[in-house]
Amino acid sequence: MNRRKFISNTTATSAFVGLGGLSLNSCTLKSDKKITILHTNDVHSHIDTFPESHSKFPNLGGVARRASLVDSIRKENPNTLLFDAGDIFQGTPYFNFYGGELEFKLMSMLNYDAATIGNHDFDNGIEGLVSQLPYANFEFISSNYDFSNTIMDGHTKPYQTYNVDGLKIGVYGVGIELDGLVTKQLYKETKYLDPIEMAQDTERILKEDEKCDLIICLSHLGYKYDSKKIDDLKLAKQTMFTNLIIGGHTHTFLDKPTVVENKNQTNILVNQVGCFGVNLGRIDFHFDSEKNVAANGISITI
Repeated sequence: MNRRKFISNTTATSAFVGLGGLSLNSCTLKSDKKITILHTNDVHSHIDTFPESHSKFPNLGGVARRASLVDSIRKENPNTLLFDAGDIFQGTPYFNFYGGELEFKLMSMLNYDAATIGNHDFDNGIEGLVSQLPYANFEFISSNYDFSNTIMDGHTKPYQTYNVDGLKIGVYGVGIELDGLVTKQLYKETKYLDPIEMAQDTERILKEDEKCDLIICLSHLGYKYDSKKIDDLKLAKQTMFTNLIIGGHTHTFLDKPTVVENKNQTNILVNQVGCFGVNLGRIDFHFDSEKNVAANGISITI
């Protein structure tokens, strides 16, 4: 398999994390524990490997290959979590025929830990999304979609925590505004809440109340817009405790994670791995005995 490095050699953004979040330093960290974060986004129902004749992604991608890669990484490091940043649905006849059942079943077989919800996940309406949830053996995380007046009520969580090798990892999700992007009859009475406000509220809970050692945001806002529209880079600047934003929506292929200074003048990583399942994102967090952490990452072309 072809491996594209975020930064030369195997080190992506080498980072040192204190209580305030990520701050880049040139330092050597004695690693006592390693947590591996794997992630996808905007897979859009692409189950099969692209044909050799494809103009952009010849012989790349496919769930079977991803499963093999994920399995090998988990054998290397059992302390691994796997996430998706939304737009699981829509893009191939598999979705047209199965309505999302196959996608959720395969993600469950890969043992995804959680996903957030993208705009295309409403393409069969909120009823279509709910009807497929029994096939998803993983959490759906969204802090800024208020489903209380819909049949999705109770099927999502604003955040989830994971205890891995004595460390506590908090994960929350934010989604893009649906009005003007998705027909209202598809998302019904779903209310869109301000993603910056909800991110700030949720990360505070994860840091101060849940006492998380690492905080991750699953975002389907988009990487960057040349307007006031909220995106991952703007969100990162407004956070205080989040360490990593795993993004989606804009199908952005990043050669390396973007480093953004947050409200505490420390740094946060923003990453996105394109679309259609051709890449798998990987970031390793190395914790020392005092829970300081360094990070390195690889974008793996499947």
